[in-house]
Amino acid sequence: MLRYAPTLLLAAGLAGCAAIPPSEAPPRADNPLLSPSTLDYGLVDFTRLEDRHFLPAMRAGMRQQMAEVEAIKANAEAPSFANTIVALARSGQLLDRSTRAFYALNAADTNDARQAVEAEIGPELAAHLDAILLDPALFERVQAVYAQRAAMTMTPEDAWLLERTHRDFVNAGARLDAASKAQLKQLNQQLTALSTQFSQKLRADTNDSAVLVRDRARLAGLSETEIASLAKAATDAGHEGAYRISLILPTNQPSLARLEDRDLRREIYLASIARGSNGNAHDTRAAMLEMVRLRAQRAELLGYDSHAAVQLVEQTAGSVEAVQSMLGRVIPPAVRNARREAEALQELVYADGQRFKLAPWDWSYYAEKLRTQRYAFDEAQLKPYFALDRVLEDGVFFMAERLYGLRHERRTDLPTYHPDVTVYEVFDEAGEGLGLFIFDPYARPSKRGGAWMNAHIPQNRLEGARPVVGNHLNINKPAGDEPALLTFDEVNTLFHEYGHAVHGLLSDVTYRRFSGTTVPRDFVEFPSQVHEMWVTWPEVLKNYARHVETGEPLPQSLVDKIQAAEKFNQGYASTEYLAASALDMAWHTLSAAQAAQVDDVLRFEGEALDAAQARIPEIFPRYRSPYFAHIFAGGYSAGYYSYIWSEVLDADAVQWFEENGGFTRENGRHFARTLLAPGGSKDSMQLYRDFRGRDARIEPLLERRGFN
Repeated sequence: MLRYAPTLLLAAGLAGCAAIPPSEAPPRADNPLLSPSTLDYGLVDFTRLEDRHFLPAMRAGMRQQMAEVEAIKANAEAPSFANTIVALARSGQLLDRSTRAFYALNAADTNDARQAVEAEIGPELAAHLDAILLDPALFERVQAVYAQRAAMTMTPEDAWLLERTHRDFVNAGARLDAASKAQLKQLNQQLTALSTQFSQKLRADTNDSAVLVRDRARLAGLSETEIASLAKAATDAGHEGAYRISLILPTNQPSLARLEDRDLRREIYLASIARGSNGNAHDTRAAMLEMVRLRAQRAELLGYDSHAAVQLVEQTAGSVEAVQSMLGRVIPPAVRNARREAEALQELVYADGQRFKLAPWDWSYYAEKLRTQRYAFDEAQLKPYFALDRVLEDGVFFMAERLYGLRHERRTDLPTYHPDVTVYEVFDEAGEGLGLFIFDPYARPSKRGGAWMNAHIPQNRLEGARPVVGNHLNINKPAGDEPALLTFDEVNTLFHEYGHAVHGLLSDVTYRRFSGTTVPRDFVEFPSQVHEMWVTWPEVLKNYARHVETGEPLPQSLVDKIQAAEKFNQGYASTEYLAASALDMAWHTLSAAQAAQVDDVLRFEGEALDAAQARIPEIFPRYRSPYFAHIFAGGYSAGYYSYIWSEVLDADAVQWFEENGGFTRENGRHFARTLLAPGGSKDSMQLYRDFRGRDARIEPLLERRGFN
């Protein structure tokens, strides 16, 4: 997943205007965010950074950018590409630097002070962006340049910057009358505050919902290493002698595949699906309902039928109808497959001497049993071959070197924000320093759930910036000096997230606006999904998959079984994802009048899943509404479909690699040149055509998922 922060989803290089109180004291000179860092690649000096620095730096950044905007408006020369469009793209460097530092740190290692800053600054940043995009004098200059575009000589990237900048102003409401603009500004500030509220409530409820186990015998099925990790987590949380099972963001929890105690499985599952709807102080439902209503009102104000219609204008899908058509094509076969899988698992329950009906908390456990029966292996056999350090350095980094000519060198001299974080310098094929890669693998209470990539510093030639990117996972940290052993899914996630990272590292654009992963949301997952193909590619796999104790390679017999099992449980995996996608679209295709009538979140959720024919009693959506952070606290509202949309491109691109020799430097060079380096500097589907030579076809995806 790509991590979107409110201030980073900004137009034309603008960094997310409420007037800053004139009485506010100027920021102190010791604030490290006020000037570019002197560390290599401009890395923030985390050893000097204190929570008190964030608000003054971001507010100073807003003042500075507004001064830059005023200078653009006051320019006596006729509006031109250089004095208006490029000047806007260059503006806001201090604000961009300080907001990126804050939101990256707040996601990875929050505390009460940072959450207070988040709540306070969010509405100010939303107002700041509105003050720029809704400024009539500024839009007049942008419009004047846009009107001359046919007669101007520009590079393709320049032309795209002009097109996108103009579109940003129009879509933000620049053509509205004064009263409507005032209403829009208020809606944007309210929505920013509600998103922050949702995020903070969910994080707190997820921490509070961790399941505490007192009897070690109930953990039967888990390895000694896993049990030791749970004991450490409990001790760290002040529960000496107990075992703490933390919840990860999705509905399904990893431990459910191995825990033999059915009552404990049920307890964990119910805790997972109840997050955000427990009726306590951390209940998210009121905040999310208000967000749905305000988003629908904003869409109506902008002249659209729904929030989804607004969002999809900027995506490759283009329309609600296109998304609904795609979901309508893939949901029925996914559900059919899932029902067949449920029948097979129910038979296994009976064969196990049990008489109960298969429940959601049983699925993973019996699916793992069935996988073992059919393919004679389970996840426990694989984990000793997937030690974290080897997967990263001998797997991911090996892949990057062979495909892209990249070399990673650990930098112990550079500061980090947490002891678990590692920094690597990345060198290109010629041995020149390319950028920095920050790696933060372990779960902790101060960290948001899931896995994501941050662009701490986006590459761009205009400002002479080289990339600093970070990958963040939520792997359980082992106790003591034990190595961290990954599940196969976690290995896949590591390769996926590095796909986002290399998108940022190999970026080669002029403008910050187009750097790396700054592409349409329903395109951004595509390059990272392609990188998952290298997990089991023979050359890559044999280089990293070695037994943690003996060093022996993963036996070919297990490799064969992994590959034979690729379509196993795909009905379940597809249905839980597609159900969440349908849920997202249901919330965000409501008109303002319809949204105002919804008063029960869980009832609406059930009705929406029924309408999409995506409800199966044994399978809950990957995210239920009250903990659907992607759409209520991230950048994926009306966009969770993006993963399957991107997978159409991914499956077709994987076919291209297979047809053209696979794991070769030549193929990596072509993929980087046509898809990674251009970032968002070109229409995304044209980028795909540049790579593939044609539009993508859906058939490879249907084959991959067993839908045909």
